[in-house]
Amino acid sequence: MSEFEYRVVPAPTKGLRGRGIKGPQARFANALQTVMNDLGADGWEYLRTDTLPAEERQGLTSRVTVFQNMLVFRRALATRSAAPEFEPPRALPAPSLDEADNVTPLFSAQSVGAALQATQPDEPANYDGPDLNPALLARAQRLKSPPAAE
Repeated sequence: MSEFEYRVVPAPTKGLRGRGIKGPQARFANALQTVMNDLGADGWEYLRTDTLPAEERQGLTSRVTVFQNMLVFRRALATRSAAPEFEPPRALPAPSLDEADNVTPLFSAQSVGAALQATQPDEPANYDGPDLNPALLARAQRLKSPPAAE
């Protein structure tokens, strides 16, 4: 048996103007159609219209019964059994010894060693590049040297 959820909204009491819509009956039908199409786009199915009594205050002390027209919509609830169950990730199996022998490395030890020697020179070079600020270099030299004795 399917389970449903319901939505009840007040029926429109005023017509809704639109292009090519003339007359009060057509405007009222347009207002009703707009409400039904908006809710239908969200998955709500029109079920029925009910007229229900409601008690409202009139003045300071008296109450009066008025009748409200309500539009009833429904849509099916998602059943819990239909939802996919969470499955934890499984660990990959460890490779066998035969598979480990067939693996070819991306880099050999010789190529890695050659690349390291190319990037690390035997003697560190002194950098006297053009981007050094002479004023900052002189200030650094003064800060490094001990103060002169007077």
